[in-house]
Amino acid sequence: MVPAQLLLSQAVHGRGGYDSDFSDDESGEKSDQRNKRTSNEDALLIKPFQKVKPVKVADRQIAAEEWDREEARNRRFHLIAMDAYARHKKFVNDYILYYGGKKEDFQRSGASDKTDLDVVRENCRFLWKEEDTVDMNWEKRLAKKYYDKLFKEYCIADLSRYKENKFGFRWRHEKEVVSGKGQFSCGNKHCDEKEGLKSWEVNFGYIEYGEKRNALVKLRLCPQCSCKLNFHHRRREVKPNKKRERTEQNSEESKSKKSRLSHSEKHRSKRNKQKDQVSSDDSDDFDNDPDDSEEHPSDSDFWKGPLQETDEKSREEEFDEYFQDLFL
Repeated sequence: MVPAQLLLSQAVHGRGGYDSDFSDDESGEKSDQRNKRTSNEDALLIKPFQKVKPVKVADRQIAAEEWDREEARNRRFHLIAMDAYARHKKFVNDYILYYGGKKEDFQRSGASDKTDLDVVRENCRFLWKEEDTVDMNWEKRLAKKYYDKLFKEYCIADLSRYKENKFGFRWRHEKEVVSGKGQFSCGNKHCDEKEGLKSWEVNFGYIEYGEKRNALVKLRLCPQCSCKLNFHHRRREVKPNKKRERTEQNSEESKSKKSRLSHSEKHRSKRNKQKDQVSSDDSDDFDNDPDDSEEHPSDSDFWKGPLQETDEKSREEEFDEYFQDLFL
């Protein structure tokens, strides 16, 4: 006998026993509904700007273009994130990788580089004339601007080649003027002596841009450096004390003149007072003796000699007399 459980399982799986005629239809309807729901849900998830994916497999060319486009997008984002130097370095490495070569070929040569100091040295002049300021470019303007900032009272000298009678001179800049270099200390480039300084005037002859030029410069040197300057022939020494002596002499002369004028004025004033007294006495006598006749000069008085001419004072002497009390 067949057990009851086996019969029941066969009935359920359709191998016999009881079964429904509408079981296949119900399962088909349920699968259709399920497919519709999934399709509706997919339609709702699709965005309006989203492209419809092709159902079929894409062509190889289309896939390659899409891959290249994605790679280019990634490369662009990567380059934007890099700085300029890293980007340049990457391009150089890529060039060497694809075309070959060495990194030394890409190193920048600094042979043609120039700083502002180099430009000033190339276009500098010891003295700028009006002819030199014609057709000025930016390099000459820079050198002229530097020249205008220099102090041109005393020079700084290079006496290292004094035995060859060759000297170098340049003007002083602001720091040297503040420190007193070249005026209160020796003007030699390699000397800082501050005692026994002497001032010298030198006719400086030099060649500048193929042109012979001369300039009269003044510098102050110590006794040892002065010997180097005058090794071949003696230069002109500037002595500022002469002017002081002249001024002192002129002041002494003016004082002596003023004293003489003051004495002469005193004598003149005394004489005038005596004359006034004599004239007053004569007038009194004339009033007392009206019958006395006037005395006339005799002929012998005319033949004593020529009349003495009185010295007329010049305008300067009059001013000196007037201002004599102010200068005492």
